[in-house]
Amino acid sequence: MITRTALAFSLAILFSSPAMAAKCLYISSYHQGYEWNDGIERGIEAALKERCELDRFYLDTKRNKSEAFGKAMALKAKTYIEESNPDILIAADDNASRYLIEPYFRDAEIPVVFCGINYSVEPYGYPYSNATGMIEISPVRPLLKYVKNSLPRLGKGTFLAADVISQYKEFELNREVYESSGIRLTPVFAKNMEEWIAAYRNAQDQADFVIIGNNAGIEDWDDERATKLVVEEGGLLSVTNYDWMSRYALLSVTKLAEEQGDWAARTAIAVLEGTEISTIPIIVNRRWRLLINTSLMEKSNIRLPQAIITKAIRISL
Repeated sequence: MITRTALAFSLAILFSSPAMAAKCLYISSYHQGYEWNDGIERGIEAALKERCELDRFYLDTKRNKSEAFGKAMALKAKTYIEESNPDILIAADDNASRYLIEPYFRDAEIPVVFCGINYSVEPYGYPYSNATGMIEISPVRPLLKYVKNSLPRLGKGTFLAADVISQYKEFELNREVYESSGIRLTPVFAKNMEEWIAAYRNAQDQADFVIIGNNAGIEDWDDERATKLVVEEGGLLSVTNYDWMSRYALLSVTKLAEEQGDWAARTAIAVLEGTEISTIPIIVNRRWRLLINTSLMEKSNIRLPQAIITKAIRISL
């Protein structure tokens, strides 16, 4: 629930005046080219503009998943922070907090604005005296509502995603929400393209619908093969909460990476201008988009309700 304090703060940062000669360091858990983090970075850049000198450090832990690598990169980031002396840190996604912020900057002098942490900040011990942020929660309940409106009978679904920790958390959230409506989800976590294709095909006979999770972590991912598969063999209703996976799903309700970056940047500006960071509540994202893939809708036997078609943004392959 968004408190009055959070709402008042959200309005205040929209109209804050420019911060002068400040240095902001954006710490990405992942790498340039990963779509979600690129969207966060776009949001940060658009909100900061000339109001803060923006520097960047990429931990690259999506392509390098070992704990040893994450810890080593965090030490490099710590050294870089000590040498460059930024005025504020903007830390995106879980691993920035896991490997860097909690071990080295918890309750430190430098302020920290995090964003993109999945579902709960509890694993990293937030709140800190020097930190605030925006939690990332997929719009699972809104998507479930549209799934229930689109299919007359629902009993079981397949959750198909990359074999990575963030998708285990994503599945647990989906499982809990769908079970509350009497729908059983079976997870399949694919390590490579062949496993993803096989699981998608199996779902056509074993489920009433398929949830397409994140593909990040499938190193040999092939857009062309995936597109060909869903167009030619996708008879089930396919849905997703990921913007960049909407090309493989008939119906999408997607969170916006730019919202995370925009809020984090505006919050950083407010802190630099004198707002005490400990007074700024941790909040959750609250915007999403409804999309329908007209290319897949034309190929399938699924007939979406007119109310969904009217409200949705239309995309095509």
